[in-house]
Amino acid sequence: MESPSSSATRVTARSSMMDSIRGCSLSGIRIDKEDLKKKLLMPTYIRFAMRDSIRLKDRTAGESRLPGSRDLVAVPSDGNGEESSAPEMPMVVFINPKSGGRHGPMLKERLQLLMGEEQVFDLSDVKPHEFVQYGLGCLERFAELGDKCAKECRQKIRVMVAGGDGTVGWVLGCLSELQKQGREPVPPVGIIPLGTGNDLSRSFGWGGSFPFAWKSAIKKTLFRATTGPICRLDSWNILIQMPDGAVLEPPHSLKLADECTLDEVVNPGLEIQGRLPEKRTCYEGVFYNYFSIGMDAKVAYGFHHLRNEKPYLAQGPISNKLVYSGYSCTQGWFFTPCTSNPSLRGLKNILRMHVKKVNCSEWEQIPVPSSVRAIVALNLHNYGSGRNPWGNLKPDYLEKKGFVEAHADDGLLEIFGLKQGWHASFVMVELISAKHIAQAAAIRLEVRGGEWRNAYMQMDGEPWKQPMDEEFSTLVEIKRVPYQSPMISGD
Repeated sequence: MESPSSSATRVTARSSMMDSIRGCSLSGIRIDKEDLKKKLLMPTYIRFAMRDSIRLKDRTAGESRLPGSRDLVAVPSDGNGEESSAPEMPMVVFINPKSGGRHGPMLKERLQLLMGEEQVFDLSDVKPHEFVQYGLGCLERFAELGDKCAKECRQKIRVMVAGGDGTVGWVLGCLSELQKQGREPVPPVGIIPLGTGNDLSRSFGWGGSFPFAWKSAIKKTLFRATTGPICRLDSWNILIQMPDGAVLEPPHSLKLADECTLDEVVNPGLEIQGRLPEKRTCYEGVFYNYFSIGMDAKVAYGFHHLRNEKPYLAQGPISNKLVYSGYSCTQGWFFTPCTSNPSLRGLKNILRMHVKKVNCSEWEQIPVPSSVRAIVALNLHNYGSGRNPWGNLKPDYLEKKGFVEAHADDGLLEIFGLKQGWHASFVMVELISAKHIAQAAAIRLEVRGGEWRNAYMQMDGEPWKQPMDEEFSTLVEIKRVPYQSPMISGD
């Protein structure tokens, strides 16, 4: 056992099914379809204008839908001479049709019936950044022209995301651009869990999976999204600096960066063991739940490729978990092949780690335990389908280790290690805690090859293969984004 945990707060792994049923129920309340639609549905002229602006990629393309001229805006009406008014809680939904097995397309149709076709965006057709730039841009343009209804819709609009953690992170990342551009308020986000792990969904009270009785549950979910309080979520920027010429197939969450803005090597305590190349390529992205490097990311990478090659294996969350578990047994996670060099089993052979601890501005090197084969930097309490590998730690243990109680908005990442499959399995069923390494406000990783040609990394469920160089170091730097993402609580 790695550390003491409170016996009163330690629980066994929760059932995804029961968790989602509790999360999607509104005991004693019957949700009327038409009443719900009135709460969510924006006026026709606004819906069509947003659609036109997104399709034509022009925030002004929908102006023809607005009665009056540019110089004098007429009061829009509902067709009966009555002035149009904003709904109580205007809402749009992004849905990943590849998530949720066979339920994705059917859920899309159901959502369109409940809130209008123009307010439901299929992510294979409309990308989140297009909605941010052109859809919300259309509302802002109408507000500039004096349309009070559009202005109120823009101020009150909420966003639901039907998908897994990767999909939710994608949408959150695009919405965060509003903060950078000074286009506030940023719409708060709720979640319809369609992925495999759904850890973000669990963390904010939306459940671990969508229930079998989803047709009735979707009405209750949308109703909860109109009334749920707003809470805050830390987000973390990751910057990867690697030798130029290395081939990387990045996930959606990583983009090429124009420049590298890593902390200077001359900073106290931040020495580089390897050499830095003259020509460098940089990628950057944002994550909300976790970043990991090592064997867990390697298993996730192989599973994603297997699922893409054989999509018939991925028919829903349950089958995904079964295939994932079976695949992990073939990757050396449980049994290191006899032909492996024992000195290469741990991350210590390729990795050096520096962190900035709580209320500290200086970098400090943290030794990587020799037995650890995966390192995870965790922002939320949920990891690996609702487990809490950090554990619920006693106050005296926190004080002894110099830790503080973990929260989603505390500006800290909890860093822990997993030794091998058996150790990870005991951690995941909460028989033991993971190996606690540090709590950090910033992290710097130096990765260098040798016998290893590639490292495997992932963030929020999106894995990739990171090429390594024997001569030059690859640097990974993680820092907190200076603003937080608004989330709708489903509790």
